[in-house]
Amino acid sequence: MTKKAGVSFYSGIIYGPLLFVLSIWVVYWVEIRFGLRFTSFGIYPQKIEGLRGILLSPFIHGGLQHLFNNSVPLFVLSAALFYFYRNVKWKLLLTGLLLTGLLTWIIGRPSYHIGASGIVYLLASFLFFRGIFSKQYQLTALSLTVVFLYGSLLWYVFPIDATISWEGHLSGFLVGFVFSFFFKENTIPTKKYEWQREDYNPEEDEFLKHFDEHGNFIESIPDTDSIEEEKTNASRIVYHFKKIKKEKPSD
Repeated sequence: MTKKAGVSFYSGIIYGPLLFVLSIWVVYWVEIRFGLRFTSFGIYPQKIEGLRGILLSPFIHGGLQHLFNNSVPLFVLSAALFYFYRNVKWKLLLTGLLLTGLLTWIIGRPSYHIGASGIVYLLASFLFFRGIFSKQYQLTALSLTVVFLYGSLLWYVFPIDATISWEGHLSGFLVGFVFSFFFKENTIPTKKYEWQREDYNPEEDEFLKHFDEHGNFIESIPDTDSIEEEKTNASRIVYHFKKIKKEKPSD
């Protein structure tokens, strides 16, 4: 990867999530600036007009705190998705948005459901379960990071607060869990060591050359060419022993 391509790649990881977060802030600014309320464009379960909220509700928030609470995890989790699952990021995000909204429309209470928290739960659930199922240490570490940062979100898939759309949270959580079985692509290649390759030759291994045939460590590897040269140029001394016949003394 060239330097220019590398910069473009990492920019794509940041710009996509950043654009998503900025868009929901722009919608909120328009509401405040012009005194509008877009709540009625949210998901209203079991009503035909409430279906439009499947696409619109993630961009609508009830207040500044609601908006801020969704913005940070939305950016962090979507950036992780864009980095680790770059080949399926848009497919997962758009399909997940539709299914999360549709499930909320089916199981939700008769009230307007707004906010991007369903997408947050979708991403958190998918990143956690997919990382565990992948058995790759990088993705498993990502799963543990998600639990560390956003593990407390799990409580809000239950109806513990009447002002919170727990149905949207539960929908996102379930869709993310199901997606973890379907989107199985791991973009991180499994590292293969030299000794695991099919063309591996132990005699050419630089590390093994430091051990003799008895397993003893050799600090400096002898130069095989100079050894052969020494053998060629070495003088050969041959000793011949001649048996001397002992003469008998004369009388």
